[in-house]
Amino acid sequence: MAGLFITIEGPEGAGKTTVLDRVVNELRKQGLDIVQTREPGGIAIAEQIRSVILNKENTAMDARTEALLYAAARRQHLAEKVMPALERGAIVLCDRFVDSSLAYQGYARGLGMEEVGSINAFAIDGVMPELTLLFDVRPEVGLARIHHHDGREVNRLDLEDLSFHEKVREGYIKLADLNKDRIVIIDAEQEEGHVFLETLAEIEKVLR
Repeated sequence: MAGLFITIEGPEGAGKTTVLDRVVNELRKQGLDIVQTREPGGIAIAEQIRSVILNKENTAMDARTEALLYAAARRQHLAEKVMPALERGAIVLCDRFVDSSLAYQGYARGLGMEEVGSINAFAIDGVMPELTLLFDVRPEVGLARIHHHDGREVNRLDLEDLSFHEKVREGYIKLADLNKDRIVIIDAEQEEGHVFLETLAEIEKVLR
């Protein structure tokens, strides 16, 4: 595929969406063909699956069901949006991808990273990002940000206790250790302007 696939990861309240919006604006000013998208979602079918996964009423959802729904949304999003964009040579910037499932369902929910990895291997069929930026933030900082942010949706994952979010962060750090060639950690507790500049610099490295 001719394009470039870059993903942004991180725990709740890491500020991914805000920084990603700024980065996309900056890269578009440079005349680049940028596709900005998110998971789960990005297209109609996957957004419908997202609403089921994140619905606060669905507290009875089994952890394996949750992992399978994420993988299903991921597959449809890839097939319908990401792969066609990469084939035409676009730069795809995606808010969350397979690492989210590994950290949240594999590690924090205790399903096992290998098990969740195998469901997702079937879903992604070899499509992996060239670069993943991990916005690292302590859970107490991230959750405090969410509570101060009136406009943000409060979803089912925000209702989990602090220990769950601590495990998510641990899972992400493990993934970064295992994938040093692909995952770059960015300190997301810095002032937003610093996070933006660091993110842009890392993306520009792979663009060169």
